[in-house]
Amino acid sequence: MPVQDITKDAGSAMVKAIEHAGQHISKVRTGRASVTLLDNVKVDYYGTPTALSQVGSLSVPDARTILIQPWDKGTLSAIEKGVLIAGLGLNPSNDGSVIRVPIPPLTEERRKEFVKLCKKFSEDGRVAIRNIRRDHMEALKVAEKKEHFSEDDRKRGEDEIQKLTDKYIKEIDAIMVKKEKEILED
Repeated sequence: MPVQDITKDAGSAMVKAIEHAGQHISKVRTGRASVTLLDNVKVDYYGTPTALSQVGSLSVPDARTILIQPWDKGTLSAIEKGVLIAGLGLNPSNDGSVIRVPIPPLTEERRKEFVKLCKKFSEDGRVAIRNIRRDHMEALKVAEKKEHFSEDDRKRGEDEIQKLTDKYIKEIDAIMVKKEKEILED
């Protein structure tokens, strides 16, 4: 496998690690309403567990409310129950045509817990990137022996992988800083 293929593979694997960490971080609750809070909510839609986004439209009319407009009025109580049992600590209110989910303000203690959780997710992402770096550095050493390319080529590949590692770790750190700011602001 040529050096360029190994470095390209390392880069794409690191992008996936960032996306994975970013998805986890984005699902952590801030004091603001966001439809991503309800991404994992399942609704019993005529006996089938269905994603909330499949049974109605979700919107954010203001910073503290999520509005769920079901496509079938018969699912109102199922949607309400799905949000309640999702374990998000949210109490939806059903007015007969839409469901409003008020987002309560976070206490200082909860904010700190959420920041800790985000830091854990970002650290997991950094560890994944460092593991990818290690695996691909090893692949370069193996390929150098098998395919007989020069030591200089291997070193250039290692330098490129290290640059990618530094770049993507900075990206994860930036995502974390932004999320921490969102959580801690009122």
